[in-house]
Amino acid sequence: MPTPLPRRRPAPSNPTAANVSWFKQSSKPCRPGGFVVGYALYGSAASHSSRWRQPMAEASKTNPQGVERLGYLGLGLMGTPMSRRLLNAGHQVTVWNRSEGKMAALVEAGARRAASPRDLMESSDIVFMCVTDAAAVEEVIFGPTSISTAPGAGKLVVDFSSIHPDAARDLATRLLAANGADWIDAPVSGGTKGAEEGTLAIMAGGKADDIDRVRPYVLAMARRFTHMGPTGAGQTTKLCNQVIVGCAMAVLAEATRLAVNAGIDANRLPEALAGGFADSIPLQLFVPRMVQGIHSPPLGHIATMLKDLDTVADVAQTTSTPVPMASLAGQLFRLAKAARGADADALEIYKLSAGGAQPSPAS
Repeated sequence: MPTPLPRRRPAPSNPTAANVSWFKQSSKPCRPGGFVVGYALYGSAASHSSRWRQPMAEASKTNPQGVERLGYLGLGLMGTPMSRRLLNAGHQVTVWNRSEGKMAALVEAGARRAASPRDLMESSDIVFMCVTDAAAVEEVIFGPTSISTAPGAGKLVVDFSSIHPDAARDLATRLLAANGADWIDAPVSGGTKGAEEGTLAIMAGGKADDIDRVRPYVLAMARRFTHMGPTGAGQTTKLCNQVIVGCAMAVLAEATRLAVNAGIDANRLPEALAGGFADSIPLQLFVPRMVQGIHSPPLGHIATMLKDLDTVADVAQTTSTPVPMASLAGQLFRLAKAARGADADALEIYKLSAGGAQPSPAS
């Protein structure tokens, strides 16, 4: 008598149905295959086995207790809400900021206060950081009492800052030589709203094993975490993002001003265009803020967008890539910086086309 074949368990009719998430800004469902709520199926870069690894399952290479100790350096518009999400997820977090006052609320929420970047590195296995520019990154990595002055073998530095891809590669090489720490460049997109709600998109460059190691912690702060290639690839991807976002801000400011000057209610543009080819998260989020003059807290500073678009122009020149739209957007943000100030909300680009003179914040 032949041996019966083993019975297979029936597959569910729609295994992702219960996990489909929704973009709050646009009310559009995400593609079921894109990501699933929970760590197990986030991102396409992870291997099959690592997708199912629980966040705290692996022991740290440097911490025998088996729990990764996290550090966060730079508590600005993005760093503060991102650090808070790590704390709310139950992680052990040490924080440091150049101006000490910004640490108080997080320390009250359970974070440990570090005395310096070196102190933070010594008490952490994975260090996250988000600072203004490459000069600020250089200072906290290689300045006095910096990260590079502490032992770093087996440790990881994950840089959420937006800097030149060449700078990211240079910093990674020098840090590894200085103290043995590895580097992931992981710039973010989604603004302060995304940082608060944990819906950021983060694009990363680095080694695959390092990406897998930090993935569960990053996904406490972000909706998407995509490995784009070796060191520097995350920063290059962010530049592509900024071409799109910077041009979108400029174009949406233009369309909104046309609506206002033509006498229609620009507040209703997002409703009227929803579901059409012009619909997008920027349309739904930016236009109401432009029309109603909502700029506090800012979604991002003019100076930050201009810095990124200037980097786009530099990389485009190096790679012989024509970027006429991004170049024009960069000049518009340069005008906005002169008119509104470097720290003004980037959406104040809308005010450049106002009929009357717009007073600057300093006046």
